[in-house]
Amino acid sequence: MLQQRRGLAFWLLTAFFCLFVLFLYGPTITIVILSFQGPSGGLTFPMRGVSVHWFGNLFEKQMVGDFAGSFQRSIVLGLATMVVTVLASFAAGLAFRSRFRGSTVIFYLAIASLIVPSILISLGIGLLFRVMGIDTAWYSSAFGAHLTWTLPFGLLIMFAVFNRFDRRFEEAARDLGATSWQTVRHVIIPILLPSLIGVGLFGFTLSYDEFARSLYTAGTFNTLPLEIYGMTTNVTTPVLYALGTVTTGLSFLVIALALVSTIILRRRRERLGSDAGKAA
Repeated sequence: MLQQRRGLAFWLLTAFFCLFVLFLYGPTITIVILSFQGPSGGLTFPMRGVSVHWFGNLFEKQMVGDFAGSFQRSIVLGLATMVVTVLASFAAGLAFRSRFRGSTVIFYLAIASLIVPSILISLGIGLLFRVMGIDTAWYSSAFGAHLTWTLPFGLLIMFAVFNRFDRRFEEAARDLGATSWQTVRHVIIPILLPSLIGVGLFGFTLSYDEFARSLYTAGTFNTLPLEIYGMTTNVTTPVLYALGTVTTGLSFLVIALALVSTIILRRRRERLGSDAGKAA
């Protein structure tokens, strides 16, 4: 009886996992397949030939939509958000290793935006800029809105990383005469570099894909998620799917680069540790 229950539980979990994978990757796979429709293909199956016609159409002048402009804006915004998220999270991680007056209040204020609906934050920032007489724009108001989303995650990650950090490395560096800045630069940053890459990757992808916090803050010029959403009611060709395939490919490329960088850094650290052990 117990064996039968275990078997039933196994198949139920397997079925649940298969459904999860289907709902997670099924839409993306469908869009990728349909993006290779022939020149006379439509937005649905069946396929009418196979070609890369719609990918070439991305770089031509469109009747509706600004593919290139929105793509560039999202890339620049994502990179800027990534840099600020990494720097601010790392600095906060260093600061919060020691208790100071008001640290608890600052911490909860920093992560409070995670529990507020994204659309309300976008609306609030947009209204604040209008009250101040400042035009909303993707490089100002949207940039700030994205940081309210990426910084709390970066902070939580860095707090967890610093919680596991062995401070004896710092003490050893200071015993050898290193200053505080030299300790940070030559000891702490190299050890935490894989984690910093992860925070940067997280910050970029969250900003690059963000829709709700850009809705009322991007101003006149759309970011890529807003542009795609706007084109769903206007574009009637698979060029929209081609755009989705390109952006999905870019996201996977960024993830792959981050993983490769982390692996290279880990192997380099292991090799340096091995060489130091042999020298000793």
